[in-house]
Amino acid sequence: MENQIHPLWRVRLAAALRTALACTIVGCATLYSPKPIRNFLTYPSYSYMTTILIVSDATLGQTLMSCWHVVYATCQVVASSVLVLWLVGPARFTNEVAAAAMAVSVFVVALPGSTHLMSKRIAFGQFVNVYVGTVVYGSNTRIVVHPTQVAASTALGALASVLAMMFPYPRLAYYEVKNSWRLYAENASQRLTRFIEAISSQDNRVALESISKGKSLSKGAAKLLQSINHNLEGMLWERPDIKFLRPNHRELGHKLQEMEIPIKGMEMALSSCSSFPVDMIDQGLRDHLLNSQLQISLKLLQSKYPVPSEATTVPEGQTEIFDKPLWTNKTNTTTHQDLPALFFLYCMELLLGDLPIARNPGNTPKCKEKRGDSQTQAQCICKRVWRSIRPSLGNFIFALKCSIALGFAVFLGLIYNKEQGYWSGLTIAISFITGRQATFTVANARAQGTALGSVYGIIFLFLFQKVDQLRLLPILPWIVFTHFLRHSKMYGQAGGISAAIGALLILGRENYGQPSAFAIARIAEACIGLTCFTLVEVLFYPMRAATLAKNQFSQSLGALGDCVQGINLCVPASTGLREKHRKLKSHVKKLETFIEEAETEPNFWFLPFQGDCYNRILGSMSKMVDLLSFVAHNKDFISQKSEGASQELKHHMYTDLELLKVKIGSSLKCLEQVISTKSLAAFEKAAQSEYDSEMGISPNPFMILGTCDEEADAMVSNFLQHIKEAVERVHNSDGEVKDVSQMVLCLSSLGFCIRSLTEETMKIKEEVRKLVE
Repeated sequence: MENQIHPLWRVRLAAALRTALACTIVGCATLYSPKPIRNFLTYPSYSYMTTILIVSDATLGQTLMSCWHVVYATCQVVASSVLVLWLVGPARFTNEVAAAAMAVSVFVVALPGSTHLMSKRIAFGQFVNVYVGTVVYGSNTRIVVHPTQVAASTALGALASVLAMMFPYPRLAYYEVKNSWRLYAENASQRLTRFIEAISSQDNRVALESISKGKSLSKGAAKLLQSINHNLEGMLWERPDIKFLRPNHRELGHKLQEMEIPIKGMEMALSSCSSFPVDMIDQGLRDHLLNSQLQISLKLLQSKYPVPSEATTVPEGQTEIFDKPLWTNKTNTTTHQDLPALFFLYCMELLLGDLPIARNPGNTPKCKEKRGDSQTQAQCICKRVWRSIRPSLGNFIFALKCSIALGFAVFLGLIYNKEQGYWSGLTIAISFITGRQATFTVANARAQGTALGSVYGIIFLFLFQKVDQLRLLPILPWIVFTHFLRHSKMYGQAGGISAAIGALLILGRENYGQPSAFAIARIAEACIGLTCFTLVEVLFYPMRAATLAKNQFSQSLGALGDCVQGINLCVPASTGLREKHRKLKSHVKKLETFIEEAETEPNFWFLPFQGDCYNRILGSMSKMVDLLSFVAHNKDFISQKSEGASQELKHHMYTDLELLKVKIGSSLKCLEQVISTKSLAAFEKAAQSEYDSEMGISPNPFMILGTCDEEADAMVSNFLQHIKEAVERVHNSDGEVKDVSQMVLCLSSLGFCIRSLTEETMKIKEEVRKLVE
């Protein structure tokens, strides 16, 4: 882990230094440039804010993309604000008119769904400066020059960001992705080594240590995957459509998912092993696993570097081993105890064969018309353009929310202090996101960050009052500190940005009056803005995050039940299971977001949020999502190559599977209803009229899977017994050895997945019992 921690510190330090450099460029331009330039850069505060928004943790490609968003937002603001000033007249711009103009302009800019969030935030801040500045300067405001000055200050921040990103050398997204890919490949190779050490170990303690080390490496892999996906978009802005950017790099995120899922499967298999050593792993299989590990490591090396093919060829003497199936000689050991090892071998087979286990049906093109029909192509293009600009309900709510919050913030801020009325709107202009957020947490972090930065600025301005030319020096360590503060749990992005801007507005500007009076006025204005922000967020999203997590858990159970009901060995998974699986992943991701928000939000007078229970439920559901990926892949293979089993045996397998589906689905359905009600007693009372006791189904959801775990195990055992018979039939068939081997592993993997789905369902049942009690 130390080898991964040090690069993270270096990356964050380099990003912090680039941010400090960009702020220094802005400070030098606004404080020490020729007077005509300084007279035109009348809003240095917004230059700093633009710089902080663009540079932090960005690559050159992301910076160029953000600069394009700045240009797009500036064109919108200058055109619309000049029109508004010309129609109304600067002399008639009162507090009420400024608030109304702010609300309407923000709504128009925020409504289109195709506009990037960065463009909207930049535009919000520019509107605040234009309209509040017009109120402050009154009739002296020049209609065209004033918005142009706001645009020039914004452009200075964008230009400083690009210059800082070029020094001492460009931080290219391509190299960031390549480096993260290299680190991920090393991480994957290390995890693979640890997991193979564990399953091959003859000592239980050594095996458990290897599993523990592998799990710790899995956390680093998740962060690396997140970093790669974050930087992929920036690559397109650096060198598009050039050989340097090959198509395989554009699909890198998908390829890594194809690799990550089987490695997760190995971890699940080892976690299900009751003890070590594993009986069925003999010396021959250990040698096979070690040789397979070598081959996969070589493939990882080849994927990391564009090296000649001879550098990654298989060592001499090993080719014959790799050509043999991983599983060839054991047929009579398909029991509960052997399923984890068989599933482990199946995951190795997936890695060796590069099988597409994570295919997403949502990537298929929606326009299936003939390419030769130019009219049809034009219609398809028009439809895509209309879909991109058409405002949805979510966009309408977002636009209305931003409009009301900024309108009231500007109005109240001007009433409180006309000269410093900017800060109530600017404080929240960069705070909006398109969906929900932890409102109280964000507002609290911004308030604390603003106060912390202001106090820092006042202290060091007092210390440097005799050497005013060096007032920019304290900015450098503060920017570095606040950059690390952004990655802390206490302050986060919101608090870190506010703390950085709070000091920059005092140390990086001139002619704003008494520093202490300015700091107090700005803190008060910030509190006004944050109050408007909080009230509007609560008005539009009145439901607590804990309640949303509960409701989302209920929906996730419903989506999970649909996936379970979609398991059918007679048809390929592409007929519906993969689409249901994609929806389930989306629901579980939302559940994770709501749980994180609920854990940070205050409880007020409500009961404390049961974060531990929900996190365990989330862990079980995430595991079931991964298991269903394997089930979908198994379905495709079994439905195509199940000729070796007799029709009678197929019928038994399908009957057992249907019975398990009914049991699991019924339990999930009842749990979903329990979560939707206020108490277990209320559910049982309502359920008496829906469930017939003569059918043998209890209204108590905790009894659906049986009175004890042994009953569920017995049901799974029947299914596994028929799978074992199918394995023996397949192995005794006349098919090719490789096909037989894959069918054996596929059937065994299906048995492991079904058993694990049953176990995780019972774990969720126990956690729900704790919640309702």
